[in-house]
Amino acid sequence: MKKIQALAAAVLVAGGMSAAWADMTPVGTWRSVDDKTGEAKSEIQITESAGVVSGHVSKLLRKGVDPTALCTECKDGLKDKPMVGLPIITGAKKAEGKDVWEGGKILDPESGKSYTLRLTPIEDGKKLEVRGSIGPFGRTQTWVRVQ
Repeated sequence: MKKIQALAAAVLVAGGMSAAWADMTPVGTWRSVDDKTGEAKSEIQITESAGVVSGHVSKLLRKGVDPTALCTECKDGLKDKPMVGLPIITGAKKAEGKDVWEGGKILDPESGKSYTLRLTPIEDGKKLEVRGSIGPFGRTQTWVRVQ
């Protein structure tokens, strides 16, 4: 009986560990938060294809914001496109040997500017550090995984 209990405990621990490892990825749905107010801004859906992650706005969450709002500050082909569905993360790849995705771009739809991107899952994948930068200057936001 003790062997069966030990085996069951090992399976549960291993299953929990694999679930935790599976979450150490930026793939999933994330809630972004306004730096100034702490208010939830939007939900971002991040996907992976052939080792490259991309993400788009899946939902606007701010009170009083029109859910059909357009990206008026965006440039080129994204100008005046709907915010919901707008691709804001492109081209990031996992750094070798690290739980960090970089080398891509992130678009700030409020300013229309694009920044070099780094994504780092933290707190067992429950949060995502999202860093946008131009050269040595940048800022980091912490997004929260939507369960």
